[in-house]
Amino acid sequence: MSLPSRCAEWPTSRLAIGGAARAELPRNPFELVDLQRRRVAYLRLSVTDRCNYRCSYCMPAQGVDVVPRAELLNFEEMTKLVRVFVQLGVRRVRLTGGEPLVRRGVVDLVQQLAAIPGLDDLAMTTNGHLLAELAEPLRKAGLQRLNISIDTLDPQKFAEVSRGGALPPVLDGIAAAQRAGFASIKLNAVTLRGLNDDALLPLCDFAAREKLVLRLIEYMPIGVDAHWGPETWMPVAQARARVSAAYALEPDDSGEIPGGGPARYWRGRHLQTGQELRVGFIAAVSEKFCETCNRVRLSATGTLRECLSTRGVLSLRDLLRAGATEVELTAAIRDALAGKVDGHHYDAAEPTLESMSAIGG
Repeated sequence: MSLPSRCAEWPTSRLAIGGAARAELPRNPFELVDLQRRRVAYLRLSVTDRCNYRCSYCMPAQGVDVVPRAELLNFEEMTKLVRVFVQLGVRRVRLTGGEPLVRRGVVDLVQQLAAIPGLDDLAMTTNGHLLAELAEPLRKAGLQRLNISIDTLDPQKFAEVSRGGALPPVLDGIAAAQRAGFASIKLNAVTLRGLNDDALLPLCDFAAREKLVLRLIEYMPIGVDAHWGPETWMPVAQARARVSAAYALEPDDSGEIPGGGPARYWRGRHLQTGQELRVGFIAAVSEKFCETCNRVRLSATGTLRECLSTRGVLSLRDLLRAGATEVELTAAIRDALAGKVDGHHYDAAEPTLESMSAIGG
C-alpha cells in the first residue's frame, strides 16, 4: 500500500465548534498534525504534580496545593494513553513532574512504557535528588535518556534557588547516571539574573570536564508568585555572551534527534585550556521557536495541554474512566490538536498563572 506523498492529498475532516466550521485538517492515520500542519511526534507526560524541591522559578516558597492521588492518572491509564499517542505517530516520550522520581513505582511505569511497540525514545527530566539509587533500575527498565536539573554548583546558592534542596545528592545522581550507561545525559540550568547568572561558567566547565551536554534555559513567565520580571529574566543572548567570554562557540546541531526539542546547540572550546564543551540554549521568550513545535503535554491528571502557554481543556482521564475506546480517544486527541495556537504570547502582561510543577515543564 502506498501512502500519499503530500499532506494536501490526505482525506480531510471539517471540525465544527459552536456551529461554525473551524478548521479543515488532513487525516493521515499514521500522523498527528495540528492546525498549523505541524507534525506532533513528541509527548511530555507528567507523572505527578508533587515535588521534593520548591525551586524559585517553578513554584512559590510555600509550595502549591496538590491534587488528591485518586485524581492522578494511574500507570495503566498512562500506558494506555501513551499507546494511543504512539499509534498516532508520537515517537518520543519524556517523563516529567513535578519530580517524577517521587512517584512510587516509577520504575515499573518506565518498564511498561518501554515495552510499547513503536516508541523509539523514552526519556526523563529529574532534579536528580533521588537518582543515585534509581539510575541503574531506570536504565534496566528501558529509560534511554536523562535530563538533570542543576542550576548552580555553589551549595549555598543551590539551596537558595531550590529552596531547601541539597547539591551533593544531585552530584551523586549524575555520577550514578553516568555509571548506568544512559545513551544521553544532559544538564538543565534555568538562567536567573541576580541569582545564578554568575554560575554559568562553572557549570560549563563542569559539563565539559564530565563530557556532558549543558542546556541553559531562559526563564519563562510562568508561575503564581510574580517572581518573573526584568530583575530575574535574562535573555538567552546574554547567557550566550557570558559563555562566549570563556569559550569560542560555533553553532552545532549535529548528533541531535531530529525534532528532538527546542534547544539550539553550540560547540565550544575553552579559550585557555582548549577543553571542549557542547551547550544548548533554549529561548522560549526572546527567540520563539513555535513554528517548529512538535510537542504536546499530558498532565498528571490527564489533561491534554496543546501549548505550554495555554490551559488544556480536554481530560483524557475522564474519557478513559467513562469507558472511551481507543478509537474515541484517538478522535478526541486529533480534534484537540485542531485548536493548538500558532504561537505563545509570553510577556509581562500575559504571564501563565500556574505553577510550572503542575504544568509538567
